[in-house]
Amino acid sequence: MSSFTMYTTPWCGYCHRLKSQLDREGISYDIVDIEQQPEAAAIVESANNGNQTVPTLVFSDGTAQTNPSVAQVKAKLADLGA
Repeated sequence: MSSFTMYTTPWCGYCHRLKSQLDREGISYDIVDIEQQPEAAAIVESANNGNQTVPTLVFSDGTAQTNPSVAQVKAKLADLGA
């Protein structure tokens, strides 16, 4: 079971990099392409002052990180006990 959802687009280089790093670390996550699911763009906008900035990660506690490092993700997951 994943502890967060990554909102992304297919053309986002930062998204591809973070996905690769998370996969290498064995961290599971759900992924949502905001171009394929336009309603998800509203979630990204609400976390980023109206901007569709990706990658945006939304965690099980409702908090979000925008373009985090894998270390930041791991620290957040540790805080959540995941």
